[in-house]
Amino acid sequence: MFNTPEQFAAANKASVEALLSLANTALASAERVAALNLNTARSLLEDSVNNTKALLGAKDVQEAVAVQASMAQPNVEKAVSYSRSFYEISAQSQEEMAKLLEAQYAEFQKTVAGLLDQAAKNAPAGSDVAVAAVKSALAAANSAFDSLNKAAKQVAELTEANVAAATNATVKAVGATAAAATATAKKK
Repeated sequence: MFNTPEQFAAANKASVEALLSLANTALASAERVAALNLNTARSLLEDSVNNTKALLGAKDVQEAVAVQASMAQPNVEKAVSYSRSFYEISAQSQEEMAKLLEAQYAEFQKTVAGLLDQAAKNAPAGSDVAVAAVKSALAAANSAFDSLNKAAKQVAELTEANVAAATNATVKAVGATAAAATATAKKK
């Protein structure tokens, strides 16, 4: 497969570099998720203390209901913000990994094409049909890979649009519910 030890060493080096790139991307993503989780936990703790103080400061049940209703909207917005941030981190990591894998696949295609050309030059007479068949199979595999890749990107875009629409609808619904609960508490 490899004619010289240098070719073998270069292929191994490229593989190791690709694996390191993937590992670094995964670790960077994990680091961002950990920071997001830590910041969210800190914010939740602060909010819990402030909300408890506000509820304890209520003078009657109606005021307590109004305070609690006013807390719903910000809490949902923070949950939605966390979900969006987590989704963005995941999507960016997936995109970076996909680019790395696409580059590796392209390099693999070049290597295989080079090997086929070399094999065709050294092949016995009459093996042109077999080499052409292998090249045709590779072209079909490449076409299938490209089609799957495009489909996956379309699914990711559609998912992102649906997530955005769902989160916006959730925030609006909770806002309307909180406003109705506040208005009801004030009437009493």
